[in-house]
Amino acid sequence: MSIRFQRWIRAAATIAAGAATVALAGGSLHPAPASADSALGCLWAGAVHRQGSTVYSGGWAFACHDDGFGVGRWSHDRAPGQAASVSSPGTGSPRGVFSPGAWQPGSEYNDYCVGDQLIDGGEAVYELQSGAAGQLYWHPVAGIDQWDFRLSGPRPLPTARTASLCFDGVLS
Repeated sequence: MSIRFQRWIRAAATIAAGAATVALAGGSLHPAPASADSALGCLWAGAVHRQGSTVYSGGWAFACHDDGFGVGRWSHDRAPGQAASVSSPGTGSPRGVFSPGAWQPGSEYNDYCVGDQLIDGGEAVYELQSGAAGQLYWHPVAGIDQWDFRLSGPRPLPTARTASLCFDGVLS
């Protein structure tokens, strides 16, 4: 296992622990309110897909279903060799663009700092998750090697940021 991947795993574990703490402190579970667009299905790169449909991206199959609260959610399963049927624009502000459960290769949008070390957001695959208050956020779920770029478009460029932008764990 490479040093870079080990650092990524440690950073992802730190973020997950923080997210779990925030979720536990938030109290009861409140489903995200359904928007007019996603109430009819699931969003992928701004396009609505009806519940029961399947899209393909990065060597994965994503099926749209109801999350039990009337909100569209993607579930995934491996689909080796399956060409992409939807675009993979990468991560960015997810509201109105993706439904929870969607996976995307990371980008500079996901860069963060651990101390004075910059972690390149493009080194992971991220899943869109919703918090207790309905906020949406990208959460790292796998190394970038789990995304098949031969089937879904070009890999995002490495970050243009440098560690000089990290100050006590804050990306400025």
